[in-house]
Amino acid sequence: MAAENKNNETGKAEAAPAASAKSDKFRGRKKVRKTGSFAVFHIYCTFNNTIITVSDDRGETLAWSTSGACGFRGTKKGTPFAAQVTSSKVAHKAAEMGVKEATVLVSGPGPGRETAIRAVQASGLHVISIKDVTPIPHNGCRPPKARRV
Repeated sequence: MAAENKNNETGKAEAAPAASAKSDKFRGRKKVRKTGSFAVFHIYCTFNNTIITVSDDRGETLAWSTSGACGFRGTKKGTPFAAQVTSSKVAHKAAEMGVKEATVLVSGPGPGRETAIRAVQASGLHVISIKDVTPIPHNGCRPPKARRV
């Protein structure tokens, strides 16, 4: 049998080494993503957190981070300083991938909107355009029926 090795001393069959040896060989490699010089920064600011995602022109995510991932906890996650630190961290990741130009799409009512944009500009990336894509309700949801007292 090809999957078994004979042991000369005892005559018992031993199982061949598991297939994990092959998977161990590839485990340490990190996926290197080739990207162009253009990226889109999606900044989502809420009152409690800031989420920043960088995608290429096809919409595939290159890098992302949140205020919580940068070490801020509780109410500090919603501060403009947390948004600045998060944005600069993601911008440096994108710059390492070769991004030179960026478009910024800002969404949400949070306090870190402007500081996040300024951090992207200060990181050395050329910001082509800044657009607010916050969803605005047109007449909104139907209100609840009136109370009868």
